[in-house]
Amino acid sequence: MQFPESWLREFCNPPLSTAELAETLTMAGLEVEELKPVAPPFSHIVVGEIREAVQHPNADRLRVCQVDVGQPELLTIVCGAPNARVGIKVPCAMVGAELPPGEDGQPFLIKVGKLRGVESFGMLCSARELKLSEDHGGLLELAAEAVVGQNIREHLLLDDTLFTLKLTPNLAHCLSVYGVAREVSALTGAPLKTPAFSTAPCALTEVLPVTVSAPDLCGRFSGRIIRGVNPKAATPAWMVDRLARCGQRSVTVLVDISNYVMFELGRPSHIFDLEKIHGGLDVRWGRAEESLKLLNGNTVTVDAQVGVIADAVQVESLAGIMGGDATAVSNDTSNIYVEAAFWWPRAIAGRSRRFNFSTDAGHRFERGVDPELTVEHIERITQLVMEICGTPATVCGPVDDQQVAMPQPAKVALRVARAARVLGMPLTQAQCVKALTGLGLPVTEGDGVIEVTSPSYRFDLQIEEDLIEEVARMIGFHKLPQTPPQAPITAKVRPESQRSPFAVRRALAALGYQETINFSFVEASWEHELAGNPKPIKLLNPIASQMSVMRSSLLGSLLQVLKFNQDRKAQRVRVFELGRVFLRDDSVVSSDTTVQGFDQPMRVAGVAMGPVDAPDWGCKERPVDFFDVKGDLEALFAPIRLSFEPAEHPAMHPGRCARVLCAGAGAGAAIGFVGELHPKWRQSYDLVQAPVMFEVDLDAALGRQVPRFEAVPRFQAVERDIAVLVAESVTHDALMQAIWAAPCGGILCDAVLFDIYRPRQQATDVQNGSPEKSMAIRLTLNAQDATLSEQQIEEAVAAVVAALSEKVAARQRA
Repeated sequence: MQFPESWLREFCNPPLSTAELAETLTMAGLEVEELKPVAPPFSHIVVGEIREAVQHPNADRLRVCQVDVGQPELLTIVCGAPNARVGIKVPCAMVGAELPPGEDGQPFLIKVGKLRGVESFGMLCSARELKLSEDHGGLLELAAEAVVGQNIREHLLLDDTLFTLKLTPNLAHCLSVYGVAREVSALTGAPLKTPAFSTAPCALTEVLPVTVSAPDLCGRFSGRIIRGVNPKAATPAWMVDRLARCGQRSVTVLVDISNYVMFELGRPSHIFDLEKIHGGLDVRWGRAEESLKLLNGNTVTVDAQVGVIADAVQVESLAGIMGGDATAVSNDTSNIYVEAAFWWPRAIAGRSRRFNFSTDAGHRFERGVDPELTVEHIERITQLVMEICGTPATVCGPVDDQQVAMPQPAKVALRVARAARVLGMPLTQAQCVKALTGLGLPVTEGDGVIEVTSPSYRFDLQIEEDLIEEVARMIGFHKLPQTPPQAPITAKVRPESQRSPFAVRRALAALGYQETINFSFVEASWEHELAGNPKPIKLLNPIASQMSVMRSSLLGSLLQVLKFNQDRKAQRVRVFELGRVFLRDDSVVSSDTTVQGFDQPMRVAGVAMGPVDAPDWGCKERPVDFFDVKGDLEALFAPIRLSFEPAEHPAMHPGRCARVLCAGAGAGAAIGFVGELHPKWRQSYDLVQAPVMFEVDLDAALGRQVPRFEAVPRFQAVERDIAVLVAESVTHDALMQAIWAAPCGGILCDAVLFDIYRPRQQATDVQNGSPEKSMAIRLTLNAQDATLSEQQIEEAVAAVVAALSEKVAARQRA
């Protein structure tokens, strides 16, 4: 909410500076989000009156003006504004004046100048040149009663400050200048000027028939007929300025009056064109397929969940939100119907969001507006209508006030002892009574208990905690004691065999990946297609249609990031995410960190696409492949050894996908998948290259082996190469497992596959109907205590060959 400080001080003017007032409001829970001056600094600009305006002798678009600025002599000023004419009063910057900074950030200094041969001793200003608005269509015309020579800042009240409050939903009573003033009076003790509502004389007996058919929608409906108004009257400059400083542009005089009262007193109201109403009005819930064209130009379809005001023919207004175009006032309006109602907050809440817009009226009504002052506020609107757009023929009728379902005041008890415990500071009953009575709340005292009857404008006072909050606000949040916790704080020491998630992040960053953070809400199609999850966990109230389910995999989010980068011409993308996924699991029970029926494990996933390395003149560019990402996974888990086996995953290529097994996760448990994106999803995402991706459980990645000392061998190692013929189906992993299973007496240090050879088919002995291949392995042998003998070496090699023969049916090549 935004308003000028000067307007607030008309209702309550405490002896505080602007900064002190802002601090007082903030410490009382009315957060002042911004303080902004009404106008930027400038000087030597006064009210000037154009006494003469003649055509420039050497320019078609310039006029030579004689301007009275309250000095003995008139100033000659050359001006090119189209509205420069005799008799108007405008801002005049005299020689030596400094105008607000322009686009270059430097102030504009006014000097004596010569324009087309005529000297000019100043400058006549537009609103844009003074940075008061964006209007630059001509000079800023001032009121006729403006005093010539008066400082323009004084005349336009430019030495003012705009307050912008960030109010919580329970502070609806502060959604007006008077409401904030009421709080300031309670906080500072400064007197509050209560507005007086004089009753307008009624020359008519005419009343518009109104039926309130829905008491659960509207608790009170008040209205009055006014005839003979002048809708073409100009809105007073003071009202236009105040509306502008509240962030509301001037529309027409009748609309401006309604908006002005809303900002002044917090009462949204509506003014109908009386001649456009067919019969009477019916306040009811909408009916299926009823439509309404609103004042903003939108046409909406209502149903039984939306309140409306209808006449005998059609729907005329969305109750408590916005009026309809059919009964809107115009320049041809002469007879009006002024409406002020009390709408139940629960009947208005969320309705405007259904139609994708919000209004000031809906914002206030869904939080609660005082039901007791509808008549008084109609009197205030009537007063302004009579003063501003009244004519000798203007007459008004009596106020028709229907109270069908008024809210009952709530009685709330405050226990002083409990308030002290909740706030964590000693409190006396006198302090609590002073705070609550200062807010204007009716108080009844008992022994350690204070009972408050909620005023009609305080919908938020329902339970004891609400009163405790009011006491804290009035005392000042800054005065609450800072009590340190009494429980000892003990650091949680992480086991040496476990690393932190940040260490995993740093390890992946060192491998060239960049971290992304994505929503846990994803598209349902991602779950069906990429995760193979036919029944994802659906959200009851999704923030967007494309974020309707909880993710069970991180891959969809990463592919979206990949696509986003590719569309912006990124050639090399490596991204990862460390986040939570959500799975159905009936074995999970509720606790402080779990929800019954849902497992929420943490996972780490990554995607790579494009060249393996950044472009470099010294190496040939090649695209990233399965083995590059597999190597990144092994580097992430090192020194723990991973193993891989062929597998299938809904998101991955059927022939280029592997299940990741980790011995540290327990008996070689599966911890995730690595593979290339499935061709159909690559085509669906329109990717220029098939990315390679992985997703594994974070808990497995957090485990690490505790380093232990192992002496460096003092003796020289021995290397032996062996070549064996195996079936084409034998994998490298199976070969290595067979080698390490051989009983070598502890002297086998390393085994590396360094060659694969496939002889010509006709020279190959086909065993069991399948072709063979030759695999060459280099064995490294060493011992800690002595140099190996030839016999030990031969026995170890023989043991390896025997193990290969037994486990993978290998035979040694000659």
